[in-house]
Amino acid sequence: MIKPFSINVPQQILDDLKLRLKLTRWPDHIMESGWSYGTDLSYMKELTKYWTDTFDWRKVEAEINSYPNFMADINGCQIHFMYIKGKGKLSVPLVITHGWPGSFLEMMKLIPLLTEDPNFSFDLVIPSVPGFGFSDKIIHPGCNSEFVADIWHQLMTELGYTRYGAQGGDIGAGISTWLSLKYPSYIIGLHLNFISGSYKPYLADGEQLTNEVLAFHKARAEWSASEGAYAYMHATKPLTVAYGLNDSPAGLCAWIVEKFNGWSDNNGNIENSFTKDEMLANVTLYWVTQTIHSSMRIYNENSKNALAFKKNEYVTVPVGFAKFPKELPTPPRSYIEKGFNIRHWTKMTSGGHFAAMEQPELLSKDIIDFFSKLTW
Repeated sequence: MIKPFSINVPQQILDDLKLRLKLTRWPDHIMESGWSYGTDLSYMKELTKYWTDTFDWRKVEAEINSYPNFMADINGCQIHFMYIKGKGKLSVPLVITHGWPGSFLEMMKLIPLLTEDPNFSFDLVIPSVPGFGFSDKIIHPGCNSEFVADIWHQLMTELGYTRYGAQGGDIGAGISTWLSLKYPSYIIGLHLNFISGSYKPYLADGEQLTNEVLAFHKARAEWSASEGAYAYMHATKPLTVAYGLNDSPAGLCAWIVEKFNGWSDNNGNIENSFTKDEMLANVTLYWVTQTIHSSMRIYNENSKNALAFKKNEYVTVPVGFAKFPKELPTPPRSYIEKGFNIRHWTKMTSGGHFAAMEQPELLSKDIIDFFSKLTW
């Protein structure tokens, strides 16, 4: 069952948020340390003041509600999604999936770019992963990316689509990959701007990794040692850190904003990539829905169900990949092609992990370039 949905957060939740922000207990810090120990204290104080005095969640709500939003019951799980039909003579159904610490809000800049061309456009389905935003929190084990892919397929078929495309970054890339592995006859094409960290193609006995791949593994291990503490926490003991993050909005903000800073192509100033309003809209969504723990849990679930391809397992559908320069460590094309049918590869000149927010024009153009060349 699919029903229209609109967002209207109770005012008491927003009032409580402001009170908690005013009562924040700030830590000390090493003088002039900037972001080197974590989220910069002076910037956090600036951002929190803006959050308290200037940021307007009601404006965010109004923008969300200006598009068609729905709630779908899929096997008893309530899934929130935006659904915007394209205006083109040809309009390709496309499900776009976010990751962590993002949300469906990341994709809103793409909507006009992908739906309004009178000749070629997309019917956009932008769902919230279970445990994120307004979708249900799954409180039993097993809500991993493969599980979500099954939900997405049911959603798309309930919307009447027998053929559709998939796009994603971060966790959304893993979900979209599982969709393509499990339902290839339904998938027109797969467009990615990230490769799941657990990805391993099938290697024959005795097959040696190339120097290029060995160098990538070394670089990823070094990145994980210096930047990956959050992922180890999410994958092992997410509930422990969730008590503090679910109770302190400043703590939640610091946990998320550090990633917006570290993973974006901002040239040393986070606001080169995002406005305060964009960052706080995303953080406030996590706060008002109390989804920090439920969103982190998917790391734990995915750690038990890695994207490790077995013999003869291969993404056969056409795959397009957009490589942004400040993305997290990305396998070389030769390694990706062992598991994916790469038909389209674009090396971007700028942009990072949050491609839809940072470079919506570049990402949307690449999505259009890829899907417009496919037959379906």
